[in-house]
Amino acid sequence: MTKRKIQYWVIPPEKNSEFVACMEDVLNVYSMPYDPDFPKLCMDEQPVQLLKETRNPIPATVDHPRRVDYEYERAGTASIFMFTEPLSGWRKVSARPRRTKVDWALEMTRYADAKKVILVCDNLNTHTKGAFYEVFPPDQARKIVEKIEFHYTPKHGSWLNVAENELSSMTRQCLKDRKMTNIDMLKRETSAWAMNSNEKQRGVNWQFKVEDARLKLHSLYPNI
Repeated sequence: MTKRKIQYWVIPPEKNSEFVACMEDVLNVYSMPYDPDFPKLCMDEQPVQLLKETRNPIPATVDHPRRVDYEYERAGTASIFMFTEPLSGWRKVSARPRRTKVDWALEMTRYADAKKVILVCDNLNTHTKGAFYEVFPPDQARKIVEKIEFHYTPKHGSWLNVAENELSSMTRQCLKDRKMTNIDMLKRETSAWAMNSNEKQRGVNWQFKVEDARLKLHSLYPNI
């Protein structure tokens, strides 16, 4: 019997008006020129399993790499918040024990000094205007909400969020095959990765336009 490989993929729905409406909205955001007063900000989240070593690792030598026992002890979970400005080549990583509405709202207030934030994110139930009213008095919450312009990626369209791509890069370059023993270690390592990436100023040259989507992804559009 021949074994066939399986690739897990985000398969978008065909002929779905809501999908293409959200897709074109996000693509339009990416086509806007850079404006420091109106930053285009992408954000995404990722859970992380914290793991403790059960045996002390053996340090690396000239002849052998560092050796770590395959057994581990679960030490809880944490959540990474990734924020990135694709055009400026900037990203910020935060780690929190949870990813509630309160956590998200507090992270978003880091950008309160901008005249307006053009935000691209998924439609998770914590990414709402109401989240700010669970943290701040109504007058303060309203001021923050008025500075955020929401643009939600469609369901099954996470590829449209640049922050997800940054999370993928960070996972490969910083977290893969490593045990984060506690949240403080997670914060140090992810912050160091973000700082190093920012020093390189790796921006995102997003070239896929609305016109490209209408041509190459025509199966997603309803028949009229």
